[in-house]
Amino acid sequence: MRASLLLLAGLLAAPALALAQGSGPQGSGAQGSGGQDAGLARPNMLLRETVTGMPRGERQDIQVLTASFRPGDRTVFHTHRHPVTVYVLEGTFTLELEGRAPLVVRAGEAMVEPPGVKMTGYNRSADAPLRVVIVYVGEPGAPFLDLH
Repeated sequence: MRASLLLLAGLLAAPALALAQGSGPQGSGAQGSGGQDAGLARPNMLLRETVTGMPRGERQDIQVLTASFRPGDRTVFHTHRHPVTVYVLEGTFTLELEGRAPLVVRAGEAMVEPPGVKMTGYNRSADAPLRVVIVYVGEPGAPFLDLH
């Protein structure tokens, strides 16, 4: 399941990363950068992390969400029941976790939010928006987050 989650996150992020880097389709029969055959999309590893707290049931819900933050916006103070993967499409995401140092994740980077830790996410920029893709695996019907 963990490998599936990371593969899903990589596949979701690959097109955004290609756009962010300004790459596009190459001519037919040519090779792209790194010797990749033109016309063949291959995932790039952005994050690999061993986690605890994944759902153990035979069935899980996979939720893929997006969030847009205006300058100065924040999330509610919350926890997650299971790990959450966040990929930053645009801007800089700051995550403040209770009892831990803040994490700063920039466009093109990914991170895993730990389960059971109280947290608030921020767009600390005064003038730039923040856009993220969020991947969450949980028990069917369970909420994405719990408020505190």
